[in-house]
Amino acid sequence: MRHWTRIARHAWWDTSDSRRALPPDAAQRLAQRIAASERRHSGRIRICVEAGLPLHRLWASPCGASWPAVIRQRALTWFGRLQVWDTEANNGILIYVLLAERAIEIVADRGVRPDLDADWAAHVATLQAAFRRGAFEEGLAAVVDEVGAVLERRFPHDPGLPAPDERQNAVVLC
Repeated sequence: MRHWTRIARHAWWDTSDSRRALPPDAAQRLAQRIAASERRHSGRIRICVEAGLPLHRLWASPCGASWPAVIRQRALTWFGRLQVWDTEANNGILIYVLLAERAIEIVADRGVRPDLDADWAAHVATLQAAFRRGAFEEGLAAVVDEVGAVLERRFPHDPGLPAPDERQNAVVLC
């Protein structure tokens, strides 16, 4: 029975819910914050806020499926779809939010992962606390700053080189 409840919840949520959680002006401010962060390091940061999973994803998930694993797989799908992995130093990071499940995943490319695994729980806790208060922009901004600081320490920008913007900074709302 819980599987049907989950399907109904995901079917109910749509892009308008993502835009309500993160209005276009807030998404624009976050994109600008990401661009400012990326001028200080060679890493790439993307944000994806998805209202609910597509029904075909829910049908493909068996009743006993581990939902954290399903959500992680969806975040990895977006990581690939947005080509966050396609950076010269393999240092892309995706901050993925699934509103219907109130779930947060941070996916890091292989060049970043060994250095940051211990920090993910703290970043997710920052987001969850802000989201409980309804402060989506504030929470995402804080995590962009935290992740940017880590990338700046690990992958500082060489001031003698131009800072290529390898990926778009726009927040994906779907």
